[in-house]
Amino acid sequence: MKSLELDVVATRGADIESRHRVHAAVVGPDDTLVASAHDATLVSSWRSCGKPFQVMPLLESGGFDQLRWGDNELALSCASHGGEPEHVALAERMLNDIGLEEGDLACGPHDPLSSRGMKMLRESGARLSRLHNNCSGKHAAMLARAHTAGWHTYGYERRDHPVQRCCLQAVAKWSGLEEAQVGQAVDGCGVVAFSLPLENMARAWSRLARAVRDGDSLPSRIVHAMATRPFLVGGTDRFDSVLIEETKGGVIAKIGAEGVHSFCVPEQGMGFSVKVDDGAQRAQFPAVLRILQIFDALPAVLPPRLEEFLRRPVRNTRGEVVGEIRLLS
Repeated sequence: MKSLELDVVATRGADIESRHRVHAAVVGPDDTLVASAHDATLVSSWRSCGKPFQVMPLLESGGFDQLRWGDNELALSCASHGGEPEHVALAERMLNDIGLEEGDLACGPHDPLSSRGMKMLRESGARLSRLHNNCSGKHAAMLARAHTAGWHTYGYERRDHPVQRCCLQAVAKWSGLEEAQVGQAVDGCGVVAFSLPLENMARAWSRLARAVRDGDSLPSRIVHAMATRPFLVGGTDRFDSVLIEETKGGVIAKIGAEGVHSFCVPEQGMGFSVKVDDGAQRAQFPAVLRILQIFDALPAVLPPRLEEFLRRPVRNTRGEVVGEIRLLS
């Protein structure tokens, strides 16, 4: 098994000022662990990296097609979006389709995650709403699952609700765990967050990649939606969107909070997960890019938009470059 070095440092001048320890797991097309960094058995919350699997029950039930939804709605259901006007409008339309409104979302409002989204909200004078929450698409899809199944929508975010039980079943199935082995807590957006070992996170994404490669219909629809609607998955200049765009859908990635990231290369049948020990987002992007370079999913010389995420300048309050965020080796 290959041992990976993915740790990231922040420098100031010639000195290393901070270090970020990065764990990783890589599962190959034979469903086995083929590479790791530090501890592949580390248990962590999967956060938003599990969204493609959380929408699976809605697709499998036929409820998604009953609503005549398409790639746009599917991409937003998997998104950690930037709260830009296009994201907000689509989430609102999804709710309208099932006779619900913003107030039915269990997630709270937060500032748009993209700078464009924040700028446009500020300039428009519009009210910050729950629709701006990066998870509003996921929540709209969960409400759609309840609505199309005839379940009550109130409390859909709670772990004992049928919607969340379906999500647990999907996460367990794809990750290769028993339901009792999957930890449950409350996510930042209010629904259930699942915790599992990095290796099982990577296994789920490897299985997703292989299902696409084998032509399985529902996984293929999810990956196709994310590959062809990268803006909806993240937003203007957000990492996942840039990565999907620059690889023309050759890499499908999903960011999670607290330094967790899961992604796959469908053509290779490979699945990956990384976790920054201290949760620093600034360290996860260089680690994701390097691991993709190691497995030949990205070239040694990156396109400029990705290179910006691999080595980021550290600036002082006068705008001077005084260091950088980069891989340790």
